Amino acid sequence: MKITISALKADIGSIGGHIIPSQALLSEVKNKVQEFGKELIIDSYISHTGDDIAILCTHERGVSDEKIHKLAWDVFLAGTEVAKKQGLYGAGQDLLKDAFSGNIKGMGPAVAEMEFEERPNEPFVFFAADKTDPGAYNLPFYLGFADPMYCAGLILSPKMADGFIFRIIDVENTEKDKIVDLNSPEDIYDIAALLRDNERYVIESIYSRASGSQALSISTTRLHNIAGKYTGKDDPIALVRV
Repeated sequence: MKITISALKADIGSIGGHIIPSQALLSEVKNKVQEFGKELIIDSYISHTGDDIAILCTHERGVSDEKIHKLAWDVFLAGTEVAKKQGLYGAGQDLLKDAFSGNIKGMGPAVAEMEFEERPNEPFVFFAADKTDPGAYNLPFYLGFADPMYCAGLILSPKMADGFIFRIIDVENTEKDKIVDLNSPEDIYDIAALLRDNERYVIESIYSRASGSQALSISTTRLHNIAGKYTGKDDPIALVRV
């Protein structure tokens, strides 16, 4: 059975500057996800990293599904109203567009999604970061998927020894997505050369060369490229199958 994991994160309000959402704000987000997602999602988990609230959910609707993205947008809007009533700092800060247009990508919130055939045992890890650069995960995921001194599985597992495809995006290019696919281990020096610039070149996803299945997804939106001005750090999120 194909399953989709979606993670959507936004800063919609915080106590005393960029510190932590209020309990009322977190409760509103949790309640609205349950209310709006009753017929859409299998399960969900609400968390926060610093002042950023994340919606992590599973469903069977595929990536970039309009109803799932609309669910998250409506939840963040409802949370913003609570933040405004409480006078929280930066209420609705990451909601950079006025109206939903079918996909939450490019509207401010960070989005990472993967669709895949679920294994009998399907563990995954959700990463969230606050106050950092878009390429915050470049080094750890480069080491984890390309460096056998760091990840022994690249030596011990025949399938992992086939290597991975690194899909890298230039997040400074605003005209359209500028993406390159590089293979490890053959292109390891080119991969390293790009990922050293973690404010411009960012891992967008990683795929197994043995199976073709996706192993990793990272949000790659730059907020200032959407708003046209500095609106805060990019605070990326990531989903990794392990």
